[in-house]
Amino acid sequence: MSISESKQQRAILALADGTFYVGRAFGAEGEAAGEVVFNTSMTGYQEILTDPSYEGQLVAMTYPEIGNVGVNPEDVESRKPYVKGFIVKEYTAVPSNWRATQPLHEYMKEHGIVGIEGIDTRSLVRRLRDQGSQESIISTLTDNPEALIAKAKASPGLVGRDLVKEVTCQEAYDWEQGVWELGRGYRSRGPEEQGEKSRSKKASFERPRYFVIAYDYGIKHNILRNLTESGCRVKVVPASTSAEDALSLNPDGIFLSNGPGDPDAVPYAKENVQKLIGKKPIFGICLGHQIMGLALGGKTYKLKFGHHGANQPVMDLTTRKVEITTQNHGFAVDADSLKGATEVTHLNLNDNTVEGLAHRELPIFSVQYHPESSPGPHDASYLFRRFTEMMEQQRP
Repeated sequence: MSISESKQQRAILALADGTFYVGRAFGAEGEAAGEVVFNTSMTGYQEILTDPSYEGQLVAMTYPEIGNVGVNPEDVESRKPYVKGFIVKEYTAVPSNWRATQPLHEYMKEHGIVGIEGIDTRSLVRRLRDQGSQESIISTLTDNPEALIAKAKASPGLVGRDLVKEVTCQEAYDWEQGVWELGRGYRSRGPEEQGEKSRSKKASFERPRYFVIAYDYGIKHNILRNLTESGCRVKVVPASTSAEDALSLNPDGIFLSNGPGDPDAVPYAKENVQKLIGKKPIFGICLGHQIMGLALGGKTYKLKFGHHGANQPVMDLTTRKVEITTQNHGFAVDADSLKGATEVTHLNLNDNTVEGLAHRELPIFSVQYHPESSPGPHDASYLFRRFTEMMEQQRP
């Protein structure tokens, strides 16, 4: 069911191309401006809301019913939500799920996320597919769509903006949590300290074999959990950490995380990765993949409407196997710009864009999609094992 009309305000979604939609507000009151994109996932809206790669964006869900499982404190992918605004066809205010601790609209209100429901999301998605992602604004404060369209047109957009600085950690920290298990919660490292009763409720895993420095461009928690489960001791460092400081810690490998926005707008990241190439094995995901492409001499470009969803088919060209993947990015590496020792290892089967890179000689690889399956399938989880095997081979 929806929140009753008597308790809901009217809300307007206005696009820079002059289109606007009138619906009902849910979540926080106010205005939220950013690039509007659509996500094709059927589940996982809480993980989507808390993915730092959505900094600066409004997200429209193509699945028509959102909110029916509520939210809970375990299914978050970062320290807070980063989506600027949320757009759905039909919002369910009363969740029905044994793990839910509160309704979605209360969670959004707590974190200042403006939402709109009751609009024709099919029409919106068709427009974004035809015209491309564009600047937009959601407002519960005015009934004047023309004024909102003007604000949307004046919104700065993503190109050329360093959004990584908005989401990266401020200080380095160690990560030790593993993946989630039904009835046990998140796994922890090493023996439990509270006796047999505690051990029976919470799984643990062995001490790590590898030490990894993870650059935080907007890193998701489940990436860190998968690195830990793969046998890595992980230290997360701010995006601006110099290559020299990272190498001084003598890691076995370097990980480059996902993150928001334009990879060309974070030149310090490219410069640091260029200094790390050839020094340690490197694995990159999403924005980390794009930065890797730039560091290896390639170029990036903005996609028309990006890839956002948990159902993107990708072929691993090294095995000819097809994986169904989770993706969230609006930029891509230009395959024609790559030269010399770099090869394309994965392709998106919808539009043939680059989904993976590897160096022909050095222990370096990256993928555009998200193998950590949060939300999404587990088809590509083998990539974490590939990274640890690479580090093992490079040991003296």
